[in-house]
Formats: sequence, structure tokens, C-alpha cells
Amino acid sequence: MNSSNSDRRDFLKAGAAAAALAAVPAGVHAAGNNSIKVGLIGCGGRGSGAAKDCITADKSVVIHAVGDVFEPRAKNAAKTFTDKFGEQANIGDRVFSGLDAYKKVIESGVDLVILATPPGFRPAHLEAAINAKKHVFCEKPVAVDAAGIRKCLGLVEKVKENGTALVAGTQRRHDPGYNEIVKKIQDGEFGKVEYARVSWNGNGIWFNARNPNESDVEYQLRNWYHFLWLCGDHIVEQHVHNLDVINWVMGAHPVKASGFGGRSYRKAGDPNEVGHIWDHFAVELEYPGGVPVYSACTHIPGIKTDVSETVYCTKGAKKLNGGGPVSPYVQEHIDLIQSIKNGKPLNELKAVTESTMTAILGRMACYSGQPLTWEQALNANEDTMPTNLALAMENKIGPVPVPGKYKVSPRASQ
Repeated sequence: MNSSNSDRRDFLKAGAAAAALAAVPAGVHAAGNNSIKVGLIGCGGRGSGAAKDCITADKSVVIHAVGDVFEPRAKNAAKTFTDKFGEQANIGDRVFSGLDAYKKVIESGVDLVILATPPGFRPAHLEAAINAKKHVFCEKPVAVDAAGIRKCLGLVEKVKENGTALVAGTQRRHDPGYNEIVKKIQDGEFGKVEYARVSWNGNGIWFNARNPNESDVEYQLRNWYHFLWLCGDHIVEQHVHNLDVINWVMGAHPVKASGFGGRSYRKAGDPNEVGHIWDHFAVELEYPGGVPVYSACTHIPGIKTDVSETVYCTKGAKKLNGGGPVSPYVQEHIDLIQSIKNGKPLNELKAVTESTMTAILGRMACYSGQPLTWEQALNANEDTMPTNLALAMENKIGPVPVPGKYKVSPRASQ
């Protein structure tokens, strides 16, 4: 197990007691002030939830700025925080909107940024925040394609050089229950790991009707979960949680993948209107030493929900479960802020990037219908972000990926 896992367990021990929600004494964080100024980038449900969790984690946190591509959402978040959190929200006129809102939040005098936009934007936002030497809490996944993964991997050492903290929204890694069982598995208490099974099988997600005179980009942003360039498909956006747990257990990422899936239950029609992501994936991942992991995720109405990770060892099967006195959604912010104040910044970028790439590898293998190695997927000629993106622009979507037709091509200059 690497040192970051050891550090994380130390923070969990410190935060496991109920007193963990009390503020660390003021004036001891890296900036030397009495407060940690936080900027929220992405004011949707997950972003607003992350900001609330950060406020709950430490009373020295102050929401200093907010930004969202849509102005009404940014203004609503600012008002909600101001009305609800009193002195822990001091936003003033630092309410930004548009595709460049993230730059304005980063430049507004914040110490820590929360990145919670649709994940297609995450690599660029991470790059901007890290280059500005800000502490970061970023939601998972951190990319939706191979180009984004390569950018994130290139930022890992930069975070270390900056001496800043970066914690990802893989909250299971901050859950005492998960930490306990993972440690026992890694210590060999249950024998050798023979194989594992992970799933996120659910019933589906929301969809918003197109507004009159709405551009393609605006429509896709409001329905970001249904478009590959914004969400990476649900295996990447959602199932990454379970895949991250297995990477954590194994202490490695997979070496290859094969699988199948499709789009059978989502609304039929023009992909520009109904989206083009799949609704079911089944992937076999191979980890170092030939250990297989069986992965399944669905968005199928009416099925029984199954969100789980089970590791099968020579001494029996172990289903991983969380548990602790503090919500892991809050605990991850406690750990982040303590690491800043203690001068021992956590850096989870490599782990979350590899977990994101694990999901992308599985998606590519299923889309193409071909077995793929980690290196083939990582070095693929895949960059889904539209060129010269603008809110008012037309952005036509390609067809639903079809195995046998969808190709994974290598970059020309590897």
C-alpha cells in the first residue's frame, strides 16, 4: 500500500470521533489567515452539496465566490449560501457565469476551489486551478476521454511541486468502514484475492426537454449526463466509484479489458435530441497477476438496484461496506482541510485519474467490441471536447456507438 493510503487512514482516525466536526483552531492553515476562502465552480446539485459538506467539515471555511455556466444557477447558489450559512458565506459580487466563470472564481482570491461541473470540463479546470497553486476538491470522474486522462496524469507531479492539496470525490476512501475492510484484505487476513465483482445497477436518470430557441450546447449542458463529451457515459460518471474501490483494494489498475453492452432501454430517436450514451455495460477487467474483476452497470427501469463491491478471497467472500460517525461526504472535506492546516497536503489525483481511466478502458472495450490493453486505451486518439466551444454554437452529436463499427485508433505521434 502506498503512503497516501497510510496518510488517509491517519486522518480518518483523527476524524472518526464526533469532535471531528469541530473547527480546527483558526489561524493555522497554509494561508495564515483565520478562514479558508472557498470558490465553487459548478453550482448544480453535486456542487452545492459539496460546498455544504465543506462548510460542515470546518467552521473556518467561508464560501468566497461561485461560478456556473448558467447565470441564474450561480445567482441562486449565492443567495442560498448567504441565506443559509451566515458568516460562512461572504460572496458579495463574486458571482460569475459563462464558460469562463471558472477562471474568474480561481482569480477571485480563493484558497481552495471545488470543481463540480460536468466532468468533460474537469481536465481544463484542474489545469487552471493547479497552475494557480490552489488547493482543490474535485468531483469524480476527472476526465471523459483519453486526452483528458493524459492531461490529468501530467498534473500529478505539479500538485506535489506546489505543495497544495487535492482530494477527489471518491468518498469511500474516507469512510472508516471501507478503510477497515480494505486494510484487512490487503494485509492478507482473508487469504489471496482470487477475483472480485463490482456493480452499479440502477434505474436511470433525469432528462430535460429542450427550451425554445436553445442552442445545441446549452441543451447538451442541461442534459450533460446523456452526452459523451460531457459525462463519458454512465460507466465513467457513476460506476467509477466501484471501480475506484477495486483499484484501491488491488493497489493497481487493470492491464486489459473486454466486454459488451448497448443502448436498449433509453428513448429512441435522433441522438442530438435523446443523447447517445448506453444503458448497460458488462466488463471483464484483468489486474496484474491475472486476477479478474467482473464489472456491471445499468440504467434499466424496474430492475433491482445493486451498488456494491465484493472481493472473493481464498478464505471467503468479503462485501465492502461503509460505516462511521461522520458522513464520508463530509469526512473527505475534513481530511482535505486538516491536511492543508497540518502542512501535509493530500494528493489523490493519480488514484482518481487511474480509476477514471479504468472506467474509460471498460467503455472503449465495450464500444469497440474488442479486447483492449491499458496502453492501447490510454494512447488512443480520443478527444471528445468540441473545438472552440461557445454557448450559442451548433454541436451535432455522432451516432450511438456500435460494436464492430466503433474504432479505437492510436494517436499519430506516440
